[in-house]
Amino acid sequence: MQFDDPFISSQLFARPCEIGEPVSNHNPAAAFFASPAARGISALLRGLDRLAPRFSTQLALRLFLTPMPTKRAARARQVPAPWSVERLPFEGASIAVWQRSDVPADAPRVLLVHGWAGDAQQMRGLADALVQAGRHPVLIDLPAHGRSDGWSSNLAQWVRALFAVTARFGPWDAIGAHSLGSIAVAHALARGLPCRRVALIAAAPPPTLFLRWFAAAIGLGDGLAERMVRLIERRERVVMAEFEPAWIGNHLSQPTLLVHDRGDRTAPLAGSEALARVLPRSRLRTTDGLGHRRVLDDAAVLAEVSAHLAGAEPTTANES
Repeated sequence: MQFDDPFISSQLFARPCEIGEPVSNHNPAAAFFASPAARGISALLRGLDRLAPRFSTQLALRLFLTPMPTKRAARARQVPAPWSVERLPFEGASIAVWQRSDVPADAPRVLLVHGWAGDAQQMRGLADALVQAGRHPVLIDLPAHGRSDGWSSNLAQWVRALFAVTARFGPWDAIGAHSLGSIAVAHALARGLPCRRVALIAAAPPPTLFLRWFAAAIGLGDGLAERMVRLIERRERVVMAEFEPAWIGNHLSQPTLLVHDRGDRTAPLAGSEALARVLPRSRLRTTDGLGHRRVLDDAAVLAEVSAHLAGAEPTTANES
């Protein structure tokens, strides 16, 4: 699928997203506001924004940082054998860490990270492939996801969680991540999180773009998106530009395999293309017909990703 809108072009993804540029006609956030209840919430936020923009910004950010659908379904699923779940204390609560009991404790460890509104069990297919490659997979339910505590979270907290789980369960031979988890992992690696190799599957675009999509979907524009960016930066003490490909590319040197489906309508291919241009030791592998989630279950993709994470395949030049 091609995106002709200049905002979705690969050139834009190579630099920080600028508030004030046109929003793409294809807005992945729009699907979340199709129901009557969601439209009612949007109308409420639009009214509040006219009367009390500071309050509407806080309310909009709380909604934005709450995973939809909620994690109740993931919590209801049983932990399948031979997996077990351990609780790791984290920021006054806990996060869930998954391991298998049938792998050697001294096997090289690989951390697998899900995306927004996902959970650790989505990464079990890749984990099984890694076991066959002689690796010890470790899965994490990020804050507010799966069996971890909390009902809202953000990308900066995810990065802190990655450092926390590394301190307890690392070191990692490699890391694999999906969607927004890919951006958290890439940023953490750029900040010094150690591992030998990395695979980023269906990497999400920069978070500032998702903020703009969100603001546009509820009928408000760049003003709200800009206020939300400032509020996140102030609360979390982060610089949102440091989640952009341009900044990450200057600080991440591990051999990186990028996998992305051309028809992904949740996280457009342009995001991985931008990362492939700036990461010095990367290779881009594209697929067709798998979308955003099915790419995690495709046998050919799992074989290629596990081979890369296990170090059986060199990553040299960018290719599709």
